[in-house]
This record gives sequence, C-alpha cells and structure tokens, in this order.
Amino acid sequence: MADEEYGSFVDWTQMGDLSKSSGPTSVDCKDLKVFKQMARQGYWAKNHKLRAQVYQQLIKAIPCRTVTPDAEVYRDIMGNAKKPSSNIPLPDFVDGNPVPHYCLKKEGVASAHQIINCLAGQFPDISHCPCLPAVTSLLLHFSKDEAQCFEHISRMLACNEPGKRLLDQTFLAYESGCMTFGDLANKYCTSAHKLIVATAKDVLEVYSDWQRWVLGHLPFSHVVRVLDVYLVEGYKILYRVALALLRFYRKHKAGAQGGQANPQVQESEVVKADIEAFIKGIASTVTPEKLLEKAFSLRLFSRKEITLLQLTNEKSLQQKGITVKQKRMNMQLAVNADTFSSEIVSAKEMRDIWSWIPERFALCQPELLFTTSTHGCSLSRFYSHCEENEPTILLIRTTEGEVCGAFLSTMWEERKRGGNKLSFFGTGECFVFKMKPEMERYEWVVIRHPELASTVKDQSQEDAASSEAQNANGNGLQQPEKPAGDLSPFLAARHFNLNSKNTSMFMAGNTDSIIIGGGEGNALYIDSELNHGRTGRCTTFDNPPLCSESFQVSLLEVWGFQDAMAS
Repeated sequence: MADEEYGSFVDWTQMGDLSKSSGPTSVDCKDLKVFKQMARQGYWAKNHKLRAQVYQQLIKAIPCRTVTPDAEVYRDIMGNAKKPSSNIPLPDFVDGNPVPHYCLKKEGVASAHQIINCLAGQFPDISHCPCLPAVTSLLLHFSKDEAQCFEHISRMLACNEPGKRLLDQTFLAYESGCMTFGDLANKYCTSAHKLIVATAKDVLEVYSDWQRWVLGHLPFSHVVRVLDVYLVEGYKILYRVALALLRFYRKHKAGAQGGQANPQVQESEVVKADIEAFIKGIASTVTPEKLLEKAFSLRLFSRKEITLLQLTNEKSLQQKGITVKQKRMNMQLAVNADTFSSEIVSAKEMRDIWSWIPERFALCQPELLFTTSTHGCSLSRFYSHCEENEPTILLIRTTEGEVCGAFLSTMWEERKRGGNKLSFFGTGECFVFKMKPEMERYEWVVIRHPELASTVKDQSQEDAASSEAQNANGNGLQQPEKPAGDLSPFLAARHFNLNSKNTSMFMAGNTDSIIIGGGEGNALYIDSELNHGRTGRCTTFDNPPLCSESFQVSLLEVWGFQDAMAS
C-alpha cells in the first residue's frame, strides 16, 4: 500500500511486493553495532515508512561541516522556482549519468534534476560525482519532500568524519577508487578478473564502471538493500557488492559458454555493455539477500588497509598529474608489441603479468633495467642497475626452458638496512609466478587466509611482533622496521599481528645471494654469480616449486616501470 507521508514521488504500481508494508514498525536501538547487524539482516526492508525513518536517523547522525545547507536553504532558493522538469540538464560533474527512474513517477525524476542542480550551486567544489543522480533518486523514495531529500544528500556530501567516505566528489577520488577496485578484483576475484583480462581490450576501462554497477544498473529491489547497509557501514560496502556482482557475472558467463574454448577479445565498451545487461537483469537469478550474502562472504582486509591502498593510488595519480578527467590510456598499450623486447617472455606474456600488478603501476611501461646477456652474471652489477627502482619484475629462464619470476614491491636498496646480514623487507603486494610450462601466480598467503593476521591494535603488540621476528629465526634473518613516521605501502607487514614471522618474508639480499619468499624454504634463491638457483615451497607465498627445484639460470632480466604519462 502506498505510503502517503514518504511515498509522494513513487509510482507504487511498479514497486511489486515492496508496495505492501509489513514487519516491524519501529526500531528501538542506539547501538551502531546492533544497527549494523539489523541492516545486514534487512530488519526494516519490508516497511517503507520505517526504512525512511531509519535513513533519516542515520543521515542526521553523520558528522558534518559547521555550515551545511539544510531543508530551509533549499526552500529559500527554490521558493519561486518553476515547476521541476527533467529537461533541465544535469551538471557536468555527474559525467553524463542520467537519473535512474527506480520506480519514481515522472515528476519524481524531474524533482531529482532540480535537487541535483541546487546541490551544484551549494557545493561549488564538487568536480566529479557520477553517483549523485542514483543516490538522489533513491533518497527521494524516503523523503517527505524535495527539501528533505536535499538536506539528506547535503549531509552526505558535507561529511567530515575522519576516515569516513560516502560519495566521491573529485575525479582524483573517483579514479583512485576505480584503481582500488581493480586491485581488489585482482586479489579477491581471481577467476572473474582473468575473464575480464581475457575478453576486454582495456581492463581498467571496464572497471571504471564499477560504481555504476551498484548505483545505477542494479534493480531497485537490490540497490535499496545495499543502501540499507551503505548508510550504516560506508563506502567499503560498494566494493563488496561490486566484487560480488563480478563473481556472479563470471558464473553467468561460464554457464553461457558451457566450457567452450577461450573467449575472444572484444572492445571494452562491448564488455561493459554485457556486464550492464547482466546486472540490470540480475533479479531473475540472484535475490537481494543472495547478493548481500555473497558480498559479506568476501574476506576483505580492514577499512584501514583499503583506505591506505586508496591513498597510495591517489598519490600515484597526483604524481602523474592526473587530477581531472582525461582520456584513459589503454592498459594494453603499456606493453607495446612493436617496442617491447625481451629474451624471456613475449609481449602477450608480459601483458599477462601486467594484469596482475597493482593498478597504480598498470599504466606505466616496462623498462629493461638489467639483463645477464648484456650486463653479465654479477650480483653487484644487478644491484647497481636495479637497487633504486621500485617496483620491479624479476624474470628467470632456466637452462631447461622453464620461466618464472617475481613482482617485487620495494627497491633492493632496502637490503642495506640490515647491514651485511640478510634481512627481509618488502610488502604484501609482492608475488611470485611461473610462466612456462604453465602460468600461475602465488600471492602473499595472508591475502587468501586473513585469519593468519589481524590489524595491529597497539604499539606494545607491534614491538612484540618485531622482537619475535628478530629473535625466532634460526638462520639469522631479520625484519627491520621502517621509521614510524613513514607512510608504509599497502599491505606493509607492520600493520598486522602475524601469527608467525614466516608469513611476511618477502625479499632479502646481500653480497652472496638474493632471496624471494621465506619461511620453511624459499620461493626463489639465486647465488652471487646469478648462475645457480633453487626454488621450493615457502610459507610467505604458499607456493609449489616454480620450476625444477635446483636449476641453472640461462637468462635473468629485471624490468622497471616507466611513467607512460611522462614519456
């Protein structure tokens, strides 16, 4: 039945079961943790009026700037305005995104246009906010009038709680969010990510739509359940739901292909349109409850770690001078088949490796720093050519024709912190891989098993972990800490309480050897003459041997990352 108080903008004939209010009629709860559980369980999902009241309570509790436009400001501005019209163009900062109808009346869509344009005048600093039309359309469902909807969105835009993020308002924030989603998809949706890499010419272009998947393409019945949780838990929920959608899309494609041969590469716009069509029709196969269940089954890192990754991606964009929207460079052009030349891997194989690396480096171009065929088999020359570059890719071809390697997040110069003693350093972005005879990547074990680590809670725990790392290692390897004031890269081990220091031995080196991966063995060990090597299972990457366990090096290359924007 239509809700007269909060449903004036809604076309109730399109609402289906949601037009019949049932279930609880009030929420007597002030505890945010309890609210979180109630939101996830859909406590108010069947009662339109109760949902509207809960939203009002949650949004009213958002810490905001001192001067935040409210309903009275809207009434003052729009007092003599003409009747709302959907013909009024939306501001440029919505990036061409229309107002989703979400079961609104025609007049409701027109009201959304008017509210968004009024917000543009009150928030002149907004330069890129493509999700604003969807959020406005959703909140109109649960607002008494345009003024209340305007106030609710104003509070979301003016949120000043440290570390809390609700709506991207600059291209820098939005683009770094796209990069962060790509990183998360790479780590937590491996099979789906492989599908996108195999089918789309530009993976980053496909992932640039990730927010629209949730706030734009999802049917109203699904997105409103996401909104329930989003207003309680914040931005991380958007990542969760988008990753869940990516997994469902991969399952859908696997069923449609029926185990057929590898899919053909298509234009990115074709893949984006296919994902959009799947998500718009998702109600036929996936219920809102099933979608949220999948989203919360993903064992992501903490909001702190994701925020750190986002900040790192923002910094990378700023260093490249990318702070406003510009034509996106095709990731595949980073490894140009006409100019790329390696004696170990082909351009296609290097592109496969490129699809694994963190997004902030994906637009860089590979730059050969060292090769034994030119610079000789000397570890000292290896260091002199590579030690000041970060990150790097190490490639090895054995005399048996096997190919393996590693992505190394930290410059080799860090080895000097341990003096002449082998000391492990690096971050959880390091990984090892093998290319021939088959292709496989092995990431930090904590990514697949978060139970091995928890976020550091206090300095005493961190000191204890540091002490254990220095004393418990039988072969004398240490793990020096960076100065406390440094902003550590994403997945720096010092941000976690690790059950064992063996799970964070990423890379080490001295004058006698280099080691990748430690704990009960090494993923890779190369001697000082870059001639002989060993590989085996190690705790840090939980990898099998990457090639023959004892091998002779036929060729070794190290590749750095050249800023494509500067070249």
